[in-house]
Amino acid sequence: MLLFFTLGLLVHVVFFASIFDIYLTSPLVHGMTPQFTPLPPPAKRLVLFVADGLRADTLYELDANGNSRAPFVRNIIMHEGSWGISHTRVPTESRPGHVALIAGFYEDVSAVAKGWKENPVEFDSLFNESKYTWSWGSPDILPMFAKGASGDHVYTYSYNAKREDFGTHDATKLDTWVFDNVKDFFHAARKNQSLFSKVNEEKIVFFLHLLGIDTNGHAHRPSSREYKDNIKKVDDGVKEIVSVFKQFYGNDGKTAFIFTSDHGMTDWGSHGAGHPSETLTPLVTWGAGIKYPEIVSAQQFDDNFLKEWRLENWKRRDVNQDPAFQVTYKLTFSIVYKPRSAPHLQADIAPLMASLIGVPFPLNSVGRLPVDYLNGTDHFKAESVFTNAVQILEQFKVKMAQKKEVTLPFLFTPFKFLSDSEQLNILRKARSYIKQGKFDEVVSLCEELIDLALKGLSYYHTYDRFFLGINVVIGFVGWTSYVSLLIIKSHSNLTRDVTKEVKKPSCLLLCSFGAIGILVAVFLLIQACPWTYYVYCLLPVPIWYAVLRQFQVIQDVVASLLTFPLSRFVGFLLVFTLGIEVLVLSFFYRCMLTAGLIAFAGWPFLTQLWTQAKITSLSWTFFSLLLAMFPLMPVVGREPDISLVMGAGLLVLLLSLFVVTSLIKRKNSLVKEELLVHLLQMLSTVLSMYVVHSTHSSLFKKQGLPLMNQIVSWATLASSLVVPLLSSTILFQRLFSILLSLMSTYLLLSTGYEALFPLVLSCLMFSWIHMEQELLHQSGVSCKQKLTSTQFSYNTDIAQFRQLCLDDIRRAFFLVFFLLTAFFGTGNIASINSFDLASVYCFLTVFSPFMMGALMMWKILIPFVLVMCAFEAVQLTTQLSSKSLFLIVLVISDIMALHFFFLVKDYGSWLDIGTSISGLPASSCKSSKYETKRKSSNLSLWHSLDPKSLS
Repeated sequence: MLLFFTLGLLVHVVFFASIFDIYLTSPLVHGMTPQFTPLPPPAKRLVLFVADGLRADTLYELDANGNSRAPFVRNIIMHEGSWGISHTRVPTESRPGHVALIAGFYEDVSAVAKGWKENPVEFDSLFNESKYTWSWGSPDILPMFAKGASGDHVYTYSYNAKREDFGTHDATKLDTWVFDNVKDFFHAARKNQSLFSKVNEEKIVFFLHLLGIDTNGHAHRPSSREYKDNIKKVDDGVKEIVSVFKQFYGNDGKTAFIFTSDHGMTDWGSHGAGHPSETLTPLVTWGAGIKYPEIVSAQQFDDNFLKEWRLENWKRRDVNQDPAFQVTYKLTFSIVYKPRSAPHLQADIAPLMASLIGVPFPLNSVGRLPVDYLNGTDHFKAESVFTNAVQILEQFKVKMAQKKEVTLPFLFTPFKFLSDSEQLNILRKARSYIKQGKFDEVVSLCEELIDLALKGLSYYHTYDRFFLGINVVIGFVGWTSYVSLLIIKSHSNLTRDVTKEVKKPSCLLLCSFGAIGILVAVFLLIQACPWTYYVYCLLPVPIWYAVLRQFQVIQDVVASLLTFPLSRFVGFLLVFTLGIEVLVLSFFYRCMLTAGLIAFAGWPFLTQLWTQAKITSLSWTFFSLLLAMFPLMPVVGREPDISLVMGAGLLVLLLSLFVVTSLIKRKNSLVKEELLVHLLQMLSTVLSMYVVHSTHSSLFKKQGLPLMNQIVSWATLASSLVVPLLSSTILFQRLFSILLSLMSTYLLLSTGYEALFPLVLSCLMFSWIHMEQELLHQSGVSCKQKLTSTQFSYNTDIAQFRQLCLDDIRRAFFLVFFLLTAFFGTGNIASINSFDLASVYCFLTVFSPFMMGALMMWKILIPFVLVMCAFEAVQLTTQLSSKSLFLIVLVISDIMALHFFFLVKDYGSWLDIGTSISGLPASSCKSSKYETKRKSSNLSLWHSLDPKSLS
């Protein structure tokens, strides 16, 4: 058994790790030569304002009185610079957004393992290429660019992380701190000769990260007065800083300004997915090298924003997504090229800033220079685009060389659209056009080269995906087959007794698989493959050897199936397949959980249960239908409703009173102890209700989280893990004690209807236990103990365990289905976006990503614990070996895992990627006004813990 467990753990760890190794490796390469525009740049210095969490519509639109919330920025749009919408790429998080803006590439998923605070891989950035960079803002954003910089020329000034409090402080103070420190910095520079000389150098950058808007958006929602007032505060601050720069540099006209945002925010105060309110951010540029406003009579866009914002006559220059191709993988792992929708992305701002101050383009940048923003000569624009193309081509060449070096020559398949001769031809032609003054042709030719280079980068990045995927699938199919044979051999009557005897394996079989393993290892060794390739390719060898050792079992199974009626066999196979597909679909469509629960509600009427146990059957049907309502309710975008949390608490108290009354009527020496435990748990429930109401009231008044409430919350959480152990071991009393303890914690983590979910789920679990007991009576299996006396500590003799039957497959299916319902009944584990940040406000309000994430995860796990406890009770009452049931659940889960392996995405939001990795259902977003205006170019990775939002 130990060997089986070890092998199973190894197989599943390898299978899960292979997803990251095959689909989600870092695309970055190193060893490129820096590229910069040879002509003099238009600006000596750059000022970058990033208003974290700022939506485009909230900045550009006018208020009810027809006035702008940001009059200074609007004046820039009309009289000094260029403007547009920056279409950010999902995931719309702070770190990926800033990496795209400043480094020019899109953050890979491995950053989540370090809480978005550390660099999983080293990368180049605009700050690193600058002569000096000074930055002010959040301690969660600034250090990642300073750490990756070479030398000591990136200076950061951050406030204390405790200032990022969602409950007490006015978040606008975060932005005020930045503006005040920038003004103090220039005041000090006048008195410090060393600093004065540095800030008067060329190719320098000033970065102001403004977190207040994002913090107010999470705490109060984007429609709140606090969020909108913060925009006015930022506008005033930007105006002051621009004035400071003009005064300090004598209005020399050599400063370029860029004002933008890393991401937007939904109406309910979250971000991370691809909703237009999250992906549409403002972009306003002015100063040296930037085009002046262009008055136009008409503009063609697929939305009505210009009219709504009253900016129809000022040319809008959007930074969108380019019609480059996108690689996805179908069931066969074949490459499919999908055209993207429109010309540039947020990462294109990085080459724009590099061109303005004349520094080398960030080495890892995949951004395309938005030429339309530049105010230089056509020659300067052509040289800049040419530099951009060569810089991306350098990455392609390094990537190709790396892959070619570790692949046998006769197996290497180069990217045919960009051969060495084609590269030289395009570069020579572009350089010739520059000499001839055909600058428009240069731009077109270089954009074509960028397209091909990006396609080639993607091609080589996914070069081994088919090979590795096939090996992993072969190994996992072998493992699932082995477990199935083990179930049939040890826990069923389908095989003859002789097959249960251990036979000496055939020497020929052993030698054959040994030879296969040696050949595979030699092949990998010749190609100098990484050690993980050996694991993926060699693991199937021993697994399939173990499968073929059970050849006699396979023969017996085939012989047994031949005696089985064909129609019945096909029927069972179809039902099993349908059940698996329903489970898989429920990972993506939560309504499938509702459909399944409705089907479960009718189950008693298809059996004799209805005639023999009407009350039990009716309770099962009622609670199944009641639970079926939860997956249909919204998981995002809902307003907190504390009254529902209070209502859930009152229902728990009423149920407790009923149990306490029944205990008092019993005459038992242990009643007093049991009664005391239940009274303590009722008190804990009352305290939880008080803390929820008190905390909500205190935060509404902006008085912060009361210390006593915080202490009670953490004490309740700790006691909920211990108090159930003090209760009686009688099955129903122990289950009810677990429910009471966990409900106290769940109430503290609830903001609305979800507080009722564990209570309804537990009622259904109690009904399930009764239903299985009734079915056992019908099947003729004698039960030595009644439910009222069955104890969790009851040790069943192995001789009393029975063999598996078809009904046990249904029980295992019920367990998997109820686990999915527990996980996704009120939210989406793939995305913290599905859970309101206010859920943890009873425990803490100061930003702490791992602590907040752990609390939210525990909220998800509480229903899971309730289902597992109920299943343990089912296993005890049905006298079935837990090992056999576990193996059936394992087979069902592994078959589902194979589905998801072919559905993994390496593009889209963390929600998309996480959904595809773990098969977690994508929650539908609540409609907002953006949805009726424009379809997002992105479909809504694991949406994980953003250092600002955890949304």
